[in-house]
Amino acid sequence: MVSKEEKDIDIFGYAPFLFIHLGSLLVLFAGVSYPALIVCFALWFVRMFGITAGYHRYFSHRTYKTSRQFQFLLAVLGNSSVQLGPLWWAAHHRHHHLHVDTEQDIHSPMVSGFWWSHMGWIMCPKYSETNEKVIRDFAKYPELRLLNQFPTVVPIALALTVTGVGMLLQHYVPQSGTNGFQMLAWGFFFSTLVLYHTTFTINSLAHTFGTRRFDTADTSRNNLFLALITLGEGWHNNHHYYPASERQGFYWWEIDVAHYILKVLAWLGLVWDLKAPPKTIYDKANTHREFKSNQT
Repeated sequence: MVSKEEKDIDIFGYAPFLFIHLGSLLVLFAGVSYPALIVCFALWFVRMFGITAGYHRYFSHRTYKTSRQFQFLLAVLGNSSVQLGPLWWAAHHRHHHLHVDTEQDIHSPMVSGFWWSHMGWIMCPKYSETNEKVIRDFAKYPELRLLNQFPTVVPIALALTVTGVGMLLQHYVPQSGTNGFQMLAWGFFFSTLVLYHTTFTINSLAHTFGTRRFDTADTSRNNLFLALITLGEGWHNNHHYYPASERQGFYWWEIDVAHYILKVLAWLGLVWDLKAPPKTIYDKANTHREFKSNQT
């Protein structure tokens, strides 16, 4: 049970979280240009894939296989999102699935409310540690443990790189209208802010708004809008009913961009053994649909 004492928030406890929000205000002073907006969107998209396909579908659920080298690349990509290390992220998510929408679920909107589930728990010192007991399969890799131990190294390197690109464009392509400060503001800070809150909607909104294809024991829901802004994570009721599936949009009309990219990577041989929902899952969905139709 998450007690009142365990909900104590320390806004300085996870400094990068506060730093990103404050840093995003720099866009008010940096001006804007097409290159800055393009980099902002590109870094949101690529890092959202790192969270969706890497931290979530691979490290949390092992819904496909890959090499150790590509595994590390996925970890770095997810780590660049400033959402701590892969072991921390996956361990907390596995805990969520074990206790979803119960008093032991640390970010259930049904139990603890919208703001706590969306971002409050992240600023709670109690949840800053990694429970390696539930992530032993990946904790055996020293490179992943290193990322988990020093989670700000990659984001800082990304911020410096983005700034450097802006400075180079200002010097060599002045007609681009951008500079290092502007690229830092839009390409790193604001992009990360948007990445934060689109990711967090799955904890807060995907258990509140949407439709339910499957009668799960939790309040998970399918939501097209959330699927679009998270590259496929919005098919949350599908996911909670069968979390072993790599694809979360179970039907062709359920847009799942992360799944499409993983299919391409599978064709290239970088990932393999993508797990799909078995026929029994579709039979269950059809039965549920027919039952609801008969009721109406």
